[in-house]
Amino acid sequence: MRHLLFKALILAPVLASSSTAQQPSRTIPSPLAGHPGNVFLAGEEVVLSVPHSRAGPWRLLDYEGKAIADPKPSEGRFLLGRLPVGYYELRRDKESTSLAVLAPLKAPTSLRSPIALDVAMAWFYPKDKMEAVSSLCALAGVNRVRDRLLWGEIETAKGKFTPTTRYDDSAFAQSRAGLEVLQVMHRSPEWAAKVPSRFPPDLRDAYDFYQEVARRWRNEVTAFEPWNEADISAFGGHTGSEMASFQKACWLGLKAGNPSVTACLNVFALHNRAQLEDLRDNEAWPYFDTFNLHHYAPFDEYPQLYADFRAVSAGRPLWVSECALPVKWAGDPVLQEPTEADSRILAERVLKTFVCSLHEGSAATFYFLLPHYVEGQTQFGILRKDLTPRPGYVALAAAGRLLANARPLGRLKPAAAAARAFLFSANPDGQPATVLVAWSSAGEYELPLPLSPGGLFDHLGRNLKISADLRLNSGPLIALFPNDAAKRFTLEPPPATPPRLPGAPSPVVLQALWPEDCVVLSRSACRVFSDKETRIPVFAYNFGDTPVSGRLTVTMPPGWQTGPLPELNDLAPHSRVELTLTLDCRPSTTSHLTETIQVVGDFGPAGRPVLSFRVMPDPPLLVRQRGPPVPGANEPSRWQPSVSGDGFATVSEQGGGLVIDAAPKGADKWVYPKLPLAVESRPPAGAAGLCCTLQLLEGEAQFRAIFDEENGSSYVADFTTRPKHGETTEALALFETAALGAGWSKPDSNGKLDPMEIVSLKIGCNPRTDRIRFTIRNVRWVKP
Repeated sequence: MRHLLFKALILAPVLASSSTAQQPSRTIPSPLAGHPGNVFLAGEEVVLSVPHSRAGPWRLLDYEGKAIADPKPSEGRFLLGRLPVGYYELRRDKESTSLAVLAPLKAPTSLRSPIALDVAMAWFYPKDKMEAVSSLCALAGVNRVRDRLLWGEIETAKGKFTPTTRYDDSAFAQSRAGLEVLQVMHRSPEWAAKVPSRFPPDLRDAYDFYQEVARRWRNEVTAFEPWNEADISAFGGHTGSEMASFQKACWLGLKAGNPSVTACLNVFALHNRAQLEDLRDNEAWPYFDTFNLHHYAPFDEYPQLYADFRAVSAGRPLWVSECALPVKWAGDPVLQEPTEADSRILAERVLKTFVCSLHEGSAATFYFLLPHYVEGQTQFGILRKDLTPRPGYVALAAAGRLLANARPLGRLKPAAAAARAFLFSANPDGQPATVLVAWSSAGEYELPLPLSPGGLFDHLGRNLKISADLRLNSGPLIALFPNDAAKRFTLEPPPATPPRLPGAPSPVVLQALWPEDCVVLSRSACRVFSDKETRIPVFAYNFGDTPVSGRLTVTMPPGWQTGPLPELNDLAPHSRVELTLTLDCRPSTTSHLTETIQVVGDFGPAGRPVLSFRVMPDPPLLVRQRGPPVPGANEPSRWQPSVSGDGFATVSEQGGGLVIDAAPKGADKWVYPKLPLAVESRPPAGAAGLCCTLQLLEGEAQFRAIFDEENGSSYVADFTTRPKHGETTEALALFETAALGAGWSKPDSNGKLDPMEIVSLKIGCNPRTDRIRFTIRNVRWVKP
């Protein structure tokens, strides 16, 4: 049966929108009894229970902080009457509570609407709060919600699944409210992985888990991200190749459990091009229905950021499953509330986030985050702990109602550089319309319109007086026009969607497996030996239900050598076979920092599996190149000791090199002897970086080179090889990886290291121990 299912998947790939067939027709949501979170609809009588302290006087304030009433409690309640759409606070001295009045939806939220929300329901709310929170999402016009799970709580041992969990409760509560649920996880159970922050080494464990949960929640959870932010160290620090192999196994498992589920890409946190291109080289696009990404970038950075992701999306829909531009909290550490001014800034940013993301082509944008949640001093939540709203929640509801079903039409070309104006085709209040959202990034600006709008709203969804021109400031305005009005505007078109790349999934999945400490995340590469052979375990899986046979072909860089891989005959269903790929780069005449190895299978009817991965020879092949020595670098008197705190550091001569002996002080320990450079000592034209011979004699540290430019700016580059205690290594620091010293360097007008402007260099480290001793020899510039 699974074999027939797999054939169907190859012949007719499931589109991202197919999951909507599982959901019943939506209805227009109504508030729950008692109005959880003090959220009301316009036209309702606003009635609040008296807060704990009954002493007066109380004032009712609007969004701008203006007192609009002095209510008095009656029989334990405040009777506030019918209030217009907006955000309000009921305040007495330091005591306050907030409330929101939303415009009632006039049509059910479209299943195609891009307005989505990260709720993390299962982790933030107990079962008795889930219905209320789900209702608040639905009232705001949200289409999709994102949840969280821990694999080990559901599958406590291999094949042993807990019958009922908090994740079942959250899935049922959100689904009953008519919400489309996206579920995600980020950790392997301990029974599946020795390092739980990383993918399970046996991809069959991931396949089996996702097959089960897709089947279990086939009517409740319409989409899955197999892993959260696997590209960063906090969640395993995986290469694009590792992400691709994991994705393929999870996609196959999800579709086996529920052919209609939307199997999303395990989502990216960064836009490191090496990782993105590494994923692309693995031809993973038949195995993701949506291309998922996260960002917390300023709005003007969106075009480049999204362009990087679109370039490797293979034409699949973009889902932005986390995004925001949050603010800090201040004052009472218990409340963790932003200031009133920052709360208003955040409310404006909520709408801007959706607008800028949708313009760049996102098919679903999940704002981060509904619950009260802080990281350090940053407050992300648009609800408080007691579910009462912050202004950002009201702005979310404005987006949900007025940008329902929004699709980008283009960006206006106003005369002022600070003006931001975007046009959409949407269904505000259920009616087709052209929607303009505009604001100014600096100062005020009057935006002329080619016709008068039929409706005008602020970023909270409050009605404004209609005008032929829009007076813009930082708060976005939303103007509604007839459905055919776009032709009246002069527009820059939105970015084009890339063509959808063809391809069919194969039940055969290939995986290269290497230790975590071999991964160079910035390069999306695995370290291999450059002075001897490296043996890399490669695994072949068959996730079909019939045996398959095939052969594997390896493509190598010029001059590299490898042994042949054996043919795979009768690879059994749900089996895993280990192969060994031998790499030898010693004969190579190239000097690239990283190279790509590709393994392609030919399995006839079972398809063409692809495995591509990047390797980084260690020591780098580039150090073989003969480069000019840095004059005077072997003379201790030319170096200026530099150490943190009131510690000590000495530079002495030993065997034609330098010995650095230091005891840094302070919380942030560092030791960086400095060598001033004469003009003739600076890097020659075409130099790629600095190389030296390092030996760690005592202590533990992260070694780096620092390059100081003539203008006072300083750039830091990690050495590509990490010295180990007692070992001598050739260490390379590349100019292209050098980053401006964050928080301590002088600014640089062009924002990049100019090698010909280097006036001094530092070679040193950030110790993890109180004492550090190391040697430096053979300091030289290197050229490819």
